[in-house]
Amino acid sequence: MRFKYILTGILSFVIVQIACAQADNATRKSLAKNNLPAPHATKSSRNFSNVIGWEKDAKPVAPAGFVVTRYADGFENPRWLYELPGGDILVAESNTYHPWYEQIGGWIIGANKSNNLKHSADRITLLRDADHNGIPELRTTFLDKLDLPFGMLVLGDWFYVANTDGLWRYPYSRGQTTITGKGHKLVDLPAGKHNRHWTRNIISNADGSKIYIAVGSGTNVAEKGIANELMRAAILEVNPDGTGLRVYAGGLRNPVGMAWNPDDHQTLWTVVNERDLLGDDLVPDYFTHVQRNGFYGWPYRYHGSYIDERVKDPAPAEAEHAIVPDVDLAAHSASLGLTFYTAKVFPERYRGGAFIAQHGSWNRSILSGYRVIFIPFKDGKPDGPPEDFLSGFIVDLDKEKVHGRPVGVLMQSDGSLLVTDDVTNIVWRVTAR
Repeated sequence: MRFKYILTGILSFVIVQIACAQADNATRKSLAKNNLPAPHATKSSRNFSNVIGWEKDAKPVAPAGFVVTRYADGFENPRWLYELPGGDILVAESNTYHPWYEQIGGWIIGANKSNNLKHSADRITLLRDADHNGIPELRTTFLDKLDLPFGMLVLGDWFYVANTDGLWRYPYSRGQTTITGKGHKLVDLPAGKHNRHWTRNIISNADGSKIYIAVGSGTNVAEKGIANELMRAAILEVNPDGTGLRVYAGGLRNPVGMAWNPDDHQTLWTVVNERDLLGDDLVPDYFTHVQRNGFYGWPYRYHGSYIDERVKDPAPAEAEHAIVPDVDLAAHSASLGLTFYTAKVFPERYRGGAFIAQHGSWNRSILSGYRVIFIPFKDGKPDGPPEDFLSGFIVDLDKEKVHGRPVGVLMQSDGSLLVTDDVTNIVWRVTAR
């Protein structure tokens, strides 16, 4: 009996130590849900939105005290935004079509037949607003003949762009309106036949010594085998010259937006699209800080301890301690764009908080997403649930009608907020009155 008590005590001690070691994981206070519904508690719906566009003076709706205007239009699927030194804005234009769209029942953008998913502009457009009146007067092709470009970055005398299959670098000089020098591919990135999540975002650390690359999974839950997901579902870290490529954090099904917490400039945050086909409310997308060498569960686990029974590959030991995300977002909302607000133009409550663009659902009976949300921060941590900031994209829930779909979000150096709408080819600008 005494041995039983000793053994029980040892086990209790071990459990306590594990719990303490994971205090920043499942046991920490967060805005993530403690309980999720069972898989297939609701039917998995294939509910594609019908994009009708923005007629006449129609535009997204911001809170009182803000003004929304068209910054620029006439693009071909504007996805991502980047502000160059000096204030010029770059717009990455790219789009793709995958056979898996047909397998799940239709076009990913639903009934908006005016968008041909088999075509991609594969270019980056530069916009210059020299007189700062909110209307760019110069528009040039900054770089073209790319392969599904997305993330962009300037470090010193180099311009970096992340194509779906690699990280490229080009000579760059401040004020340049067109890239003229020859590019060089620094890093191969996984693409190929199974490339469901094709976007590749990039960001550097504060001193420019490292570049981080967000690479989504090639499939929903590794149904083609985990061996086909090498260097995927992860944020990669690499030196600016392309050496030293490694996985910074893994188990992130489809990380897209990345940004550094402005409170310390050292904590990386990301928004992640979680898995599909488990029901309306599974699995929530999420917004979380990223731990070096952290593992977030995909494809074996979600939300920490929940096992995905569809995965046939044996789970590694790290899956037992998959990290619970900081903030749950609406399931299937396709949260993509991310920026922290660090200017002083918006009201004080927005300063230090995060804006997230949600492209919108296809796997939910009632549409979710199709908006830009705001998450307040305090002392470097989320300080309240997500709230609508830019809405009005949904026209009619019953008929699945939407005006457009937001993707990228960028805080300009003048304090305004830019938002891309990729299916209506518009970049919106939000300013404070």
